[in-house]
Amino acid sequence: MNRASEEEPNEKRSGADRGAPEAPPGDPRAGAPLPTRLYRRRWFIVLLFSSYSLCNSYQWIQYGIINNIFMKFYGVETFTIDWMSMIYMLTYIPLIFPVTWLLDKKGLRVIALAATALNCAGTWIKVASVRPDLFPVTFLGQFCCSLAQVFILGMPARTASVWFGSDEVSTACSIGVFGNQLGCAIGFLLPPILVPNVDDLDELAHHIRVMFYITAGVATFLFILVVFVFQERPPLPPTLAQATARCIPAEEYSYVASILRLLRNRPFVLLILTYGLNVGCYYAVGTLLNRMIISHYPNEEVNAGRIGLTIIVSGMVGSLICGLWLDRTKTYKQTTLAVYLMSLVGMIVYTATLDQGHLWVVFITAGSLGFFMTGYLPLGFEFAVELTYPESEGTSSGLLNCSAQVFGIIFTICQGKIIDAYGTLAGNIFLCVFLLIGTVMTGLIKSDLRRQKANQIAKEEVSEGRSVRPAGSRGGSDGKKWLFTDDESESQGS
Repeated sequence: MNRASEEEPNEKRSGADRGAPEAPPGDPRAGAPLPTRLYRRRWFIVLLFSSYSLCNSYQWIQYGIINNIFMKFYGVETFTIDWMSMIYMLTYIPLIFPVTWLLDKKGLRVIALAATALNCAGTWIKVASVRPDLFPVTFLGQFCCSLAQVFILGMPARTASVWFGSDEVSTACSIGVFGNQLGCAIGFLLPPILVPNVDDLDELAHHIRVMFYITAGVATFLFILVVFVFQERPPLPPTLAQATARCIPAEEYSYVASILRLLRNRPFVLLILTYGLNVGCYYAVGTLLNRMIISHYPNEEVNAGRIGLTIIVSGMVGSLICGLWLDRTKTYKQTTLAVYLMSLVGMIVYTATLDQGHLWVVFITAGSLGFFMTGYLPLGFEFAVELTYPESEGTSSGLLNCSAQVFGIIFTICQGKIIDAYGTLAGNIFLCVFLLIGTVMTGLIKSDLRRQKANQIAKEEVSEGRSVRPAGSRGGSDGKKWLFTDDESESQGS
């Protein structure tokens, strides 16, 4: 592993000659400037995170997309198979708070190790569950994977902030979310191909076992990779915001107080609700996609998976475009509102064309829905970090994801019941109503970009030659010090 003193060629950095945050009084390094630097390995760290997030999210939908096949193999009802997806949502709700506390106390590496270890264990439990009488065992394996997800979903924004400069942090967050989306895409695509709908249970068991072995092999490789190469954080911070956060003494931080401050932040509370409504609809559509397609196009399990793939792939494109757009324009509120509105429009168009008898039309409308609905995911993370700086990115992301899981369970159960009773049209109209509510609420969010203000203040002080000592504070409305020090410089390393 690299030490703080090592040099890496061609890396951007700023040092004492340009000014940097100083260590707080009482620190052995007090009075010495803390330089900032961008490390090339940051791209490997975010890609490794993205890879094990992919492996975990793939398993979220691998049962649901071939719902009817697993019902036949294990002899269970459709609602039971729905729970193989919903367990991901249910597990997250009670565990997100202890996990975000652990993230704040122990850091990224411990969380990464826990996530990959649990995911690896879950995949091997599934390998041992391929028998019609062992549904509880396969559920246990899925439960372990759902535990791993708790350690994954809140990490994109935190990883981006810890490793990346302020001009690339939104792009990095999008790459982190990209892995999760790509995993969902593969989860829609591969299971219908690897597990064909055959009547012979022995042959079906063979196909399921092959699928589980492939997943277990990939999960094991990623766990080993994380053990040996995943790093906690760069030796030197990448931005002023991170340098400032490192100057805050640990004893000044209280996890409970941080949660309370966030819940008193009205724009962020509105974002929690709107994020939950949008992503909850996405979870419901993904979980019930097989049932919706099969009801209108019988025996089209493979195309149902391909439609799911289309939703996710178009969403990945939307995520990357949104991340690049945010880094260039910093228009968080406007972009979030526009994408939310287009998610509503996409859902309406998808609903109107689902039962028209033309599967190619469904591919197109589902793709447009995915571009905006899935593309919204990194927008919510990054907007939350802006609204809540300097609070922990893991805490704000955790609250967003908790809201998404709650609404995801509610929407999946309710839409499933509505589909059973009244058909897919009524079920999709149900989701459209809540997306409309979320769009209106998004328009009410006040755009208070605290992280951008903090970096801008520091840049202005450098350009004007002013200095503020570490004991000073700014932005006290959130109850936490924004520390600025002598001769602070732009921390992007450019």
